Amino acid sequence: MADDTITVRPFVDADLPEVLEVLRAALGETPVLRRTPELFAWKHFDNPFGRSIILLAEAEGRIAGVRAFMRWELTTPAGETLRCVRAVDTATHPDFMRRGIFRTLTTAALEAATEDGVDMVFNTPNDKSGAGYLKMGWVAVGDIGVMLSPGHRMVRKSATEGLPDPADFLERPEPARRLPSVDRRPGGVRTRRTPEYLEWRFAGHPTAPYCRIDADGTTAVVRPNHRDGRRELVVSDVLGPHARRAIAAARRASRADYLAGWFSEGSPERAGAIRALMLPVPRLTALTLVARPLRELPVDVGSLSSWDLSLGDLELL
Repeated sequence: MADDTITVRPFVDADLPEVLEVLRAALGETPVLRRTPELFAWKHFDNPFGRSIILLAEAEGRIAGVRAFMRWELTTPAGETLRCVRAVDTATHPDFMRRGIFRTLTTAALEAATEDGVDMVFNTPNDKSGAGYLKMGWVAVGDIGVMLSPGHRMVRKSATEGLPDPADFLERPEPARRLPSVDRRPGGVRTRRTPEYLEWRFAGHPTAPYCRIDADGTTAVVRPNHRDGRRELVVSDVLGPHARRAIAAARRASRADYLAGWFSEGSPERAGAIRALMLPVPRLTALTLVARPLRELPVDVGSLSSWDLSLGDLELL
């Protein structure tokens, strides 16, 4: 039940320090996703798709909860643009649990998004929040799996804590700037890969050190990462027609223990990854995608087969 002592209002810039404290208290942070002003601004203010819808719940003179809908745009196979938002940075401070804040903020944010002409909300909730989304009308689109390949060089030394150093993972690491933006025709709903989006997404991330590896007119966008004491090289996206060659070049350049990534079934990137010996791991799920249309859409978004994604569309957002 909603608590009538809770008030909802829009975020203003002066709220940022307290909002970050709420996010840290509720969600924690990692070296790659530190709750910094720079990361918050990157997601919610600098996003080329527009400034986020951000609402706050107040109680007892404090910010008790945060609900942010980050702007996003998808393109359909017919070339239509879907104006979307992504439910990210959802948090209730531990001092205010079980007072209906999640539902209250979500209802208000959905109303604001609908009034603004947004077509759909989508996100990848964690295990705790997933059931709450389904109860509020979201549909489970499907599970995002993992594709793996052994590294070209197996590293025996355990990974250290902290932000990964690209030089430990790649020969001659090159930052992911000035990426090719002539995209192929979408096989399903697909992120609009404009030059502004690519520069923001991969070159502008405040904490994740994305790099590029080029082969035969195709670029693999990769990200060094530490996972369970291993060096992991994440293949976040492939831009260009020769995915196999770009991923094979990434594997040759890698000093990581293994390469990891994911691409939608039926996509040329997935076919190229498999040919480069990056193979799907059965029954291993990295994320679960959920969505809620806010109007009748020209395409079906209720099945993962209707989406055309890479891991870079989903991670670290």
